[in-house]
Amino acid sequence: MSEAAQVTDSTFKQEVLDSAIPVLVDFWAPWCGPCRMVGPVVDEIATQYKDQVKVVKVNTDENPNVASQYGIRSIPTLMIFKGGQRVDMVVGAVPKTTLSNTLEKYL
Repeated sequence: MSEAAQVTDSTFKQEVLDSAIPVLVDFWAPWCGPCRMVGPVVDEIATQYKDQVKVVKVNTDENPNVASQYGIRSIPTLMIFKGGQRVDMVVGAVPKTTLSNTLEKYL
């Protein structure tokens, strides 16, 4: 069972921008190979930081508005939002340590 919730164009503001805690957003698509590689890492992060960080996924095929709003050019792109603002991003399939270290700065 995936820990990360699916977020859509219509729920993005509520789930991500209005969140009281930092949010890690995984922009992905079903056809994207590297996205499938980074998926389990994102789920592990969701479990590890479950009370500190909200982890969500946005399917860029189904939710083009959010993807274009944040200028997503390549996927996977992982963005960190805090207080309604994008504070950091990681592009590509990265090791869990890279993602953890990036997240730690905002906790």
